[in-house]
Amino acid sequence: MKTRSYQISLAAAVVICLSLAVALAYVLSQRNHAASNAASQNPVIAHGPEPSSQPTSSSSTAPAATGAALATVQLSPQRLQEIGVTMATVELKDVNDNLSVPGNVDIDEERLSYVQTRFPGWIQNVFANATYQYVHKGQRLFTVYSPDLVSSEQEYLLAKQNEGAFAGDAHGMAAHESGWLLQAAEERLRQFGVPAQAITNLKQSGAVERNIAIDSPVSGYIIERNALPNAYVQPDTKLYTIADLSTVWVYANVFQNDVGRLKPGDPAQVTVDAYPGRHFNGRIDQVLPQVDPTTRTVRVRLVFRNPGVVLKPGMYVNVAIAVPLGRQLVIPASAVLQTGSRAIAFINHGNGNLEPRTIETGPQLDDSVIVLQGLKAGEQVVSSANFLVDSEAQLQQALQAFSPLPQTAGGSANAASAAQMQIDFSTQPDPPHKGTNTVRVKLTGPDGKPVAGAQVTATFLMPAMPAMGMAAKRATVTLIDKGNGFYEGPLQLESGGTWQVNVTVQRGGNVIANKQLSVSVTGGMA
Repeated sequence: MKTRSYQISLAAAVVICLSLAVALAYVLSQRNHAASNAASQNPVIAHGPEPSSQPTSSSSTAPAATGAALATVQLSPQRLQEIGVTMATVELKDVNDNLSVPGNVDIDEERLSYVQTRFPGWIQNVFANATYQYVHKGQRLFTVYSPDLVSSEQEYLLAKQNEGAFAGDAHGMAAHESGWLLQAAEERLRQFGVPAQAITNLKQSGAVERNIAIDSPVSGYIIERNALPNAYVQPDTKLYTIADLSTVWVYANVFQNDVGRLKPGDPAQVTVDAYPGRHFNGRIDQVLPQVDPTTRTVRVRLVFRNPGVVLKPGMYVNVAIAVPLGRQLVIPASAVLQTGSRAIAFINHGNGNLEPRTIETGPQLDDSVIVLQGLKAGEQVVSSANFLVDSEAQLQQALQAFSPLPQTAGGSANAASAAQMQIDFSTQPDPPHKGTNTVRVKLTGPDGKPVAGAQVTATFLMPAMPAMGMAAKRATVTLIDKGNGFYEGPLQLESGGTWQVNVTVQRGGNVIANKQLSVSVTGGMA
């Protein structure tokens, strides 16, 4: 009995599972069929979702904000004067970039000389006995006694005596050998570094000179001295180091970003705090092939003539390197408005028409900046009050956003009438003040007759001033038709200052005229 009941239950479960599977297959088939029909009716969906004209999240609006279009601003001559707008001309001229970096004076290594003997011996008398003592070329430095040198002198005198003894037999072998020995002995003295005057004295006196004087090979300052009386010296002993400081090196520390613009031969200038108003001119000798990993600077070696040794080794100096940049477009640095992501210059097209244009700038040169792209020579740009001009442009753009022109079939006709309709704006009192004012507008048609039956609104807008803790302010009034083309209405203003006004004239839901202007409101700032 139990087995029979188990078989019935198993069969029922199998039937239920099959029924569910059939239902699921039916649902999936209907869903695929509906999707196929939708794709055939709207092919755009088959390739991806249709782009939406409205942003759905903050991330979708970010690219639009970055690449937002720049709107042309129109300002009256009075407004240009109020905010202090000045103009400058884009110039094409030869420019140089002056690179100012710190530096240190060092010895010209090509003008270093060492004094050594070519024989061992003992120093007897020292005449140049102080570091940084100036010595002339040929000046006696010290005397030295050397047994090897004395032996060479004796060999020379012996060869000279033999030459005299065999002088009568001019064609004999002995005379020939004696002359060869004399030349060899004299050459040996020269190889030892014996001065020519000492050899001449040896020839004339015929007596051995036990103490040989060593002279300075160059003129300069003794920067190192090891020659001491009674000191024993070897040929490898460095007795003096003499530096000619008539020319010095200056090592300038240049940031690696600027090294690419430098090359050997470029002019340079040095100033020193010790000599106010004095300049020293030199040139770049070499850009050293190593970057300091700590300061990210490269040492640039410059060569300067140093008459009077006014530039002393170890002295700290200010280095100005003139980098020629060729002919470039140049505008005042104040004409560039940095917005963070781009640089903007306002182009003056005349009659208060200012066009904001994105430009690419190069290095700044004192009060000017090089323009790489975006401008042409001879164009007029705004050179002051750029920030205020940009604020005016944003205000006008915001006012246009409050009253956009509708896209209708009669748009062209409305545009034509808007271009010809005259809008006269006034307030009572004039100028308006903080508090209640009366706004008046007079409309005159192209035929010179008053325009009646229009819907006129006036929107006042003041931008936010975060530095003063003030938020943006906006006030709108709908004017009442008083007849004969006159419209007026009351308006409450919260603060004094400069307000941007947008007057919009509509008829039948279409904008037929629009006027923008600036109004100065008396009274304190809220």
